Amino acid sequence: MGEKGKNVSRVKQGKKNRATGSAWERKVRQDLKNQGWIVDRWGNNVKFDEDNINKPPEERNGFLIQAKAKYNPFTKSLMLSKGGFPDFICFKLNGIIQKEKGFIDNLYDVIGVECKINGYLDPEEREKCQWLLDNKIFSKILIAKKKKEGRKVIVDYKNFE
Repeated sequence: MGEKGKNVSRVKQGKKNRATGSAWERKVRQDLKNQGWIVDRWGNNVKFDEDNINKPPEERNGFLIQAKAKYNPFTKSLMLSKGGFPDFICFKLNGIIQKEKGFIDNLYDVIGVECKINGYLDPEEREKCQWLLDNKIFSKILIAKKKKEGRKVIVDYKNFE
């Protein structure tokens, strides 16, 4: 045990995990940009009513809220990137429709991307993904998982269904 009752090995592990997660998000973002997506951080989160906590997921009422900045009590600072779920919102031009009188409509694919090194979503995250898809916030949600091919690490996208 270190000073003030902190477990030194857990502090080091937490630092390492945050650094690894941030590096993974940067790699996924760059990969999406290389595929032609316009990528931005998603600044919202899904909140479920507390009254309906015992109901099955399909019967719970949810709504979008602005993600709150996270406070780190150890560094006494706010995280600049808000913890929205999923991590990214991505746009890509899908097609153009010519309308009457010369008007043009652009069609875009809008997807959400959640970065997970192991590819595993906890039950609350799965419930949020299902709500986002059911309410047509995103056309699909991809889970970016780390995959090794030989010595190379690549991004493997799994569609949440």
